[in-house]
Amino acid sequence: MKLEFHHINFVSENVDRMHDFYTNVLGLDDVPQENFPRTEETEERGYSGKIRFASEGKMQMHLAERALDVGFKNGHVINPVDRGHIAFRTDDIDAFLKILDERGIPYSDYGTSFAKTWHQVFFMDPEGNVIEVHQQVI
Repeated sequence: MKLEFHHINFVSENVDRMHDFYTNVLGLDDVPQENFPRTEETEERGYSGKIRFASEGKMQMHLAERALDVGFKNGHVINPVDRGHIAFRTDDIDAFLKILDERGIPYSDYGTSFAKTWHQVFFMDPEGNVIEVHQQVI
């Protein structure tokens, strides 16, 4: 099982202002939103808050509109767009979930609730920082 850094997610009340800062002040490149097909939000699942993307070429910044009800709406304890999170990509999400299960680490498996082509799982480190691990699915 391979694991690599993928993105850092910051949440904001003003996503465009954040995107402007990271692209115009720090010089990151805009990443078109079309590169991230989203799952349509329903009453019981998903997230339709504003998201913008930027990158320096390897790592990505995901800048998302804060939504305090996402965990409740999706039936999960962890809300990845409350305080933000760091994210890793794996090539074997099932092997990674087995590691979490073996260590008794609780997690919220959102599946493809947010992104059509990513299976996303969120959990916390010992200090309460939210971590995402996802696998690209087709």
